[in-house]
Amino acid sequence: MKKFIVENDFWDIFPEARIGVIVCKGIDNNIKEKTQYLDMLNSAEKAALRHLSDENFSDNKVIKVWREAFQEFKTKKGARSSIEALLKRAHNGKGIGAINPLVDLYNSISLRYALPCGGEDIDRFSGDIRLTKAVGDEDFVTLGSEKSEPPYEGEVVYKDDEGAICRCWNWRESVRTMLREETNNAFLCIESVDPTRAEDLDAALRELAELAEKNLGGDYKIVIMDKDNREIEIL
Repeated sequence: MKKFIVENDFWDIFPEARIGVIVCKGIDNNIKEKTQYLDMLNSAEKAALRHLSDENFSDNKVIKVWREAFQEFKTKKGARSSIEALLKRAHNGKGIGAINPLVDLYNSISLRYALPCGGEDIDRFSGDIRLTKAVGDEDFVTLGSEKSEPPYEGEVVYKDDEGAICRCWNWRESVRTMLREETNNAFLCIESVDPTRAEDLDAALRELAELAEKNLGGDYKIVIMDKDNREIEIL
């Protein structure tokens, strides 16, 4: 049995946060046709521009809320939320390339709803996964790197018994647990720190789960974590 636990030290900083979780089981994530996912991403990039009505990129609410959140804990210099990185590419007219079906699906939803989305391979977790503050000695190797770069003490991270899974909350993930074509069981999350966007979070979760089921098969369940619901079984 594996669990996802959002620990008290996270809620102490972000009591109004909501973490939407989708557990996908028995999926087929093999790349069969890239065109449909590229088309989906291109459409999502255009839709994302509606969230960027302010000419000054950093003044848009969907950007500001995450920059303010990242000021509440220790972060690596220059680290930004995953949604800022995606929206910046859309804003600058730089395309989001296809990676694999499930990643492409959650990137498209992330863009459409301007909410951070992420995903990991459940079968590669060592023990439970926790959203918490880092001790500071967790092993962490990201894509394109060959050495471990542990998080800072007090940095908000996803982690398991083997090390950090995602640094600076949703900035950068570990290569160890990332989604691959051979992934069969996936942990997806959509995060919100803005209580006024509860309906958007709900809609994004439903749409992502439906897209995953339609395109990849398998079964899924949706759970929303908040300060009153801090632990769920994922496998």
